[in-house]
Amino acid sequence: MTVHMLREMEKLKKMILALAALVEESVQQGVLALLKRDADLARKVIEMGDQVNQLEVDLEEECLKILALHQPVAVDLRYIVAVLKINNDFERINDLAGNLAERALQLMNDPELEPPFAVQRMSEVVEKMLKKTLDSLVNMDLALALDVLDLDDEVDSLHRESFARTKDRIRQQPEQLDGLIQYLSISRYLERIADLTTNVAEDVVYMVEGKIIRHHNTA
Repeated sequence: MTVHMLREMEKLKKMILALAALVEESVQQGVLALLKRDADLARKVIEMGDQVNQLEVDLEEECLKILALHQPVAVDLRYIVAVLKINNDFERINDLAGNLAERALQLMNDPELEPPFAVQRMSEVVEKMLKKTLDSLVNMDLALALDVLDLDDEVDSLHRESFARTKDRIRQQPEQLDGLIQYLSISRYLERIADLTTNVAEDVVYMVEGKIIRHHNTA
């Protein structure tokens, strides 16, 4: 690897980690805005979207530049391909964090409603998944990445439970229909963040081992 390409790869690594940190903050603040009914924080999360979008574009351009100028092979090519995919997933996670913040604002327009399911528990598992995934990306840690795949099953289970509980509450308290539907969306957003986080963890496995494990049993 030339000195110039080595410099470009280091820059790329710093960019993807900066994006990862910003997206993690966005999800954490979106959840906090929801749980604390904090309108200012919710608006801050929504405003962060532009910054993340710009970083996503810059990072994609950097990847394409390295591919065009240096024609990397083997491990370096694998890393760049994975970063392109991870970059897209991070941007989508950030969009979902913004959606959470928007739902939080909508719920604040109405009298406080008891959540029909364990929002905090589901949020904690999703945030734990995201943290493990980012740590696995920073350290190229295969074991951490594989841990994330197991946690995704828990989020899927919580999502199914939240759907059933919310349907029951709608039957019992139809006058709260609008707010309960907002919570259904929140559960779906958290479940999608978990799915996208799992995608990133799978791409870390690809970076480390060169194996594509999507759609395969990792046991």
